[in-house]
Amino acid sequence: MANTGKNNGNMPNEHLHELFVDELRDVLSAEKQLLKGLKKMATKANSETLKSAFEEHHKQTEGHVERLKQVFDSIGSTARAKNCKAMEGLLKEAEEIMEEFEDGEVLDAALIAAAQKVEHYEIASYGCLVTYAKLMEHTEAEELLKTTLDEEKETDVKLTDIAMSEANVAQ
Repeated sequence: MANTGKNNGNMPNEHLHELFVDELRDVLSAEKQLLKGLKKMATKANSETLKSAFEEHHKQTEGHVERLKQVFDSIGSTARAKNCKAMEGLLKEAEEIMEEFEDGEVLDAALIAAAQKVEHYEIASYGCLVTYAKLMEHTEAEELLKTTLDEEKETDVKLTDIAMSEANVAQ
């Protein structure tokens, strides 16, 4: 019988459990930090398409936070964030880019580059979490995390499309 996700002392690959919870706490912090960052990026974007993409991703990120709470619940843990220094650094870099290119026509391209760095970090994080959940047979957690991973990948593709059709080409 597959494990329902509770840490009951006999799950497969139980040695990964502490790492899994630690990474969940890290990504919860990352998502919460990103909510603030996306608002700033949306206000700075020149392109309505890009502004809209940032606003849409903000709504999606709110869903990611809620989904992470469900993941914690599914494994019998408390949804508690730990400060994600990686996201902190990525968002600080994004702020520097917004200041440096504030008046330039290249701002949207710079914002997309900063946002894609964030997306790639999230894709890597969720990819690892999906693998850990699968190895420990946390089926519900795996499904929830895979949904978020797929959304992060879709956002990355959308950002690339905007870059190639608007931000990185001369108008």
